[in-house]
Amino acid sequence: MSSATARWLQGVWYDGRAGAALLAPLAAVFAFGAAFRRSMFRSGWRRAYRPKVPVVVIGNLSVGGTGKSPLVAALARLLRSRGLKPGILTRGYGADVRSPIRVTRESDAREVGDEPVMLARSTGIEVIVCPDRVAGARALEALGVDVIVCDDGLQHYALARDLEVVVVDARRGLGNGRLLPAGPLRESAQRLESVDWVVINGGEANDMPAWRGRVGSLVMQLVPEAARSVADPLAWHSVERWRGERVHAVAGIGHPARFFDLLRAAGIEPIEHAFADHHAFTAADFAFDDGHPILMTSKDAVKCAGFADARFWEIPVATRLLPDGARGLVEAIETLCLASKKSEPA
Repeated sequence: MSSATARWLQGVWYDGRAGAALLAPLAAVFAFGAAFRRSMFRSGWRRAYRPKVPVVVIGNLSVGGTGKSPLVAALARLLRSRGLKPGILTRGYGADVRSPIRVTRESDAREVGDEPVMLARSTGIEVIVCPDRVAGARALEALGVDVIVCDDGLQHYALARDLEVVVVDARRGLGNGRLLPAGPLRESAQRLESVDWVVINGGEANDMPAWRGRVGSLVMQLVPEAARSVADPLAWHSVERWRGERVHAVAGIGHPARFFDLLRAAGIEPIEHAFADHHAFTAADFAFDDGHPILMTSKDAVKCAGFADARFWEIPVATRLLPDGARGLVEAIETLCLASKKSEPA
């Protein structure tokens, strides 16, 4: 898809630009296909694989970034802190992966994808990348995990799940509420009524009260942590260092504006450089004719270490979950894990 087409679609989906009606017939075809695919598994025509350990899917209804990966990392760390052994299953967009690959801090993002490497580095937890969710789940089972946390995969019904979490961007919401390509949705907004938890990324503690009572709800806030040099991971600086300064802000994520807004909230003046999600960066992308520092997301930083110089800085984020640090969600997963262990043969 060309950048011009992508910008036009973003305008149709989120800014009220004309064009949704023209795409409605295609959206109807998409809706039929999505409903038919889901019905095959719900009716038993196709059998989903159910692992021996609980499966928690962190997904979304909208295409593009909503903040799933930071939530996956935060939730996996919380589960580990409670004595569990979680494993993360991810797709590996942007990489040619055919079978399950165990991702480590040293893995090459070009071979396994940027998000898997980011997750491995930020959590230290077992990460498997595989487009075949069933094969990936089997690989994590073989590693002895207690629970599988899926980064995306809400619509991948071949893998049975015990708990579904949907992330919604507080700023963009569900766009115009239409299905692809007339809107940004992979499934109807009514799907929210069947999931277990809804997490609002970037909202306040009292946001989205309409879902309370039907599903669990949380608010997620991303807060910048100390900046880390991409060229020298042992070098750190406070983000306050650039307060009031102009910097080059580079983001190849699903919703680059979120990163730019994060910097502005920290008092930094970003010169915005938005790239397509999972963009394969090269040194030529950073041929800026000035000495301003270059700030980027952790997801982008894993692809730039090979050519980064002293100007390149990664801005990791801390994930704040309200209310109560997601205690209810964590306890629900603990209950699933306990039930799973009790059902094991003696």
